[in-house]
Amino acid sequence: MRKVYPDAKAALDGLVFDGMTVMSGGFGLCGIPENLILGLRESGVKGLTVISNNAGVDDFGLGLLLWTKQIKKMVSSYVGENKEFERQYLSGELELEFNPQGTLAERIRAGGAGIPAFFTATGVGTLVAEGKEVREFNGRKYVMETGLVADLAIVKAWKADEAGNLVFRKTARNFNPMMATAGKTTVVEVEEIVPVGSLEPDQIHTPGIYVDRIVKSTFEKRIEQRTVRKRETA
Repeated sequence: MRKVYPDAKAALDGLVFDGMTVMSGGFGLCGIPENLILGLRESGVKGLTVISNNAGVDDFGLGLLLWTKQIKKMVSSYVGENKEFERQYLSGELELEFNPQGTLAERIRAGGAGIPAFFTATGVGTLVAEGKEVREFNGRKYVMETGLVADLAIVKAWKADEAGNLVFRKTARNFNPMMATAGKTTVVEVEEIVPVGSLEPDQIHTPGIYVDRIVKSTFEKRIEQRTVRKRETA
């Protein structure tokens, strides 16, 4: 089966529909599928539920889909860098399902592993646990969290072979590998595509069986917060 597509638009063709759930990899602006996000914007799809650690910044990443009002709901952990996110949420335009970061990561991993639910002590006694089942194990209370699965997972990897085996680089190996397993369809954008057999088996982070489509892209790799050390005065 051919997995390599010429661009983001072609890679998303036939996969998007209004009201769908999308997982989007990355952390802040690191390792985000920026070209596939642009592809979603250009498709005009709306009413999206997006599962992502955060929503990018106002003018980059998932923030672009907020500006076009294509996102109906965010399932996230950190939302502090996006003023438009804050405005839409406080005005009631955007739904938010807030998760502790480790819980969000485990919900995605569980979804990809076929685990429908699990118990965690994180969030017990807080707003996070409201409306959820709480059980006691060995004298400690735990809240039940459900696994997450998406109609579409969009993922950023460093390198892929033509069969879809993936290698992630450094911090970009954050939410991306687990999201690749939890999408009913997974589309990956990469910096380099190599022939099958070029990757050392021990170097592969995500097997190609999880990957449906691949697109080679160029990346801006924007820095979210640029800070420098103050100069010492003589």
